Order: sequence, then C-alpha cells, then structure tokens
Amino acid sequence: MDLLDDLLSGVRARGAVFCRSVAEPPWAVRFAAPAPLSLATTLRGEAWLVPDGGAPVRAGRGDIVLVRGENPFTAADAPDTEPQVVVVEADRCYAAADGPAAAGHNFRLAPRTYGLSEELAGALGGDPAEDGPALLITAGYPMRGDVCERLLTTLPPVTAVPWQPDFAPLLDLLATEVAREEPGQQVILDRLLDMLLVRALRAWFARPDAEPPAGYRALADPRIGRALRALHERPDRPWTVAALAAEAGMSRAVFARRFTALAGLPPLAYLTEWRMTLAADLLRERGAGVASVARRVGYADGFAFSAAFKRVRGVSPSTVLRSADRPAP
Repeated sequence: MDLLDDLLSGVRARGAVFCRSVAEPPWAVRFAAPAPLSLATTLRGEAWLVPDGGAPVRAGRGDIVLVRGENPFTAADAPDTEPQVVVVEADRCYAAADGPAAAGHNFRLAPRTYGLSEELAGALGGDPAEDGPALLITAGYPMRGDVCERLLTTLPPVTAVPWQPDFAPLLDLLATEVAREEPGQQVILDRLLDMLLVRALRAWFARPDAEPPAGYRALADPRIGRALRALHERPDRPWTVAALAAEAGMSRAVFARRFTALAGLPPLAYLTEWRMTLAADLLRERGAGVASVARRVGYADGFAFSAAFKRVRGVSPSTVLRSADRPAP
C-alpha cells in the first residue's frame, strides 16, 4: 500500500447512489444534501456545477468533477438557470415549484435514470427528457473519519479534471452499465466509481497548481517512495530514521534531507502525524481502547501514545473515545 491507497481506504464505494440525469435546456437539478464527496461526469453535452456561495465550474463532455463537502450544489445547463428539481436524498426529490412537501415525486425513467416523462413535462412546462442532449451522471461517497478528511482538505470545493484518454474506457463502460439492472450491477458500478475517482485524483494532483496531501509527491521518487510505502504498510513498526534510510538505500543524513524536501515534514514527524491520524479513526471503532490502539500504531506504552496524541491532535485519546460512545443526536 502507499499513501493514496491509505487515504482512499475509507472512500471505497459501497452501494453508491448513482443519478443519471437526462435533460433538455434549460435544466437545473439542485442537490440539497450531497455526500461528503460527490463525483460528476458528463457523458453527453456539458454542465455547470454551482456550489452554494462558490464559483460555478464548467464540465465538458468526459470531464470529471469532484465536489467536496456537504454544502448543497446545483448542476445545470448554465450557471444562472434556476433549479427545476431538488434532490433531497436517494430516491427523494421534488419539483422546485411545488416545494419540499412534494418530496417523493417520481422523475424515474429507467434504472438510476431521472428526467421528465411526458406527463411530468406537461405539468412542469418542459419537454420530455428521455433523449435530451445533456446526460449527467452523479454519485456520492458517504465517507467519515480523519484519514478521509486528510484527503478532502487537499481538494478545492469543486475540482474539475479535464477529460483524459485514460478516462475513456471507464466512461464508456459506465455509460453502458449505469442504466442496466442485472445481478451484481451495484458491485460493477461501485468499482467503476472507485477507478474513476483514483484516475481523477492522480490527474489533479499531477497539476503544478494542486496541493496534494503531504508525502504524495514523494511517492514518485524511487528511493523516498520505497521508504514511504514501507512506512504506510507497517506504521506499527519501531521505525527510526536509520531504518527508513536503509529501506531507501541511502545514508541517514541524505535520506532525511531528501524526505523532508519532498514530504514537507521530517521523517519521524511525518510518521507521528500519520500514526495519530490512523489512531483517531481507530479510537472511534466499536470496542476500541487506548492501549489496543496504541499498539496498533506502534506504541508499546499507552502513556507515551496518549502524550503524543494530545500533542498532535490537541485532545486526549480518552476524549475521542468518549465522543465516539456518545449516542447520535
């Protein structure tokens, strides 16, 4: 495993809800309660993604757009088109003119496909959308935890990744599979979504203006990347700078300088930060205890772990444990 593998371990799609929207301009769909991370792509035509309070972002055919956070956003044919449909949650939406009391209106045309049927088009003053010139697919990741947050905080509120040749086979397969209803269909769609997300993140983080997570660019260095992968594979090992330098096949001093330049942190500071990020999620697991979590992230002594956790995170491990046990409001 490497850094991106670890960051995406909590982002793996499981039963992701897909919305295949077909429309005729002017059209606009508002997502009132999106997932912490949403992925959108246009398979036909173009769309604008407009986050509440943010700048609109254009998505051309084959582009991939990532929307971070649970702030509502609108997908539309133009930035100023007023929403006609509001999506409240999976399988719950309503015509904007009717208000939230009408939630549950059926815009479904086919499996995972939504638009205006002839009956609804007449009621809303639009045109049927089964074969509209715009075809937008959106899907959401219900993700939680500090490891996921480490990835999310590196992304802008809306990230538009232009089409690339290696997107093409995945998008072609997605276009074929998303409207089907066959055994195992959800598994296929989830894995396609995961692959599109990884491709989009790779492409985005390769940009000179992107700010990837600490350590991401170090993976491209043959020697530093080798040590970084070893650290992520076994964060519980009693790593020292000398041991990591040995993994990289470098002298301790040269390794430390090179690692710090590429990762943005000295090796042991990076290790501590990563261990505490993992620990924060482990402490929220059912049945977790300070001593057991300490061992899983490389501390034989629970007191040393607690001191390091409080220094890095600003709260004690026991505080995180108590908050995890508190019933949801």
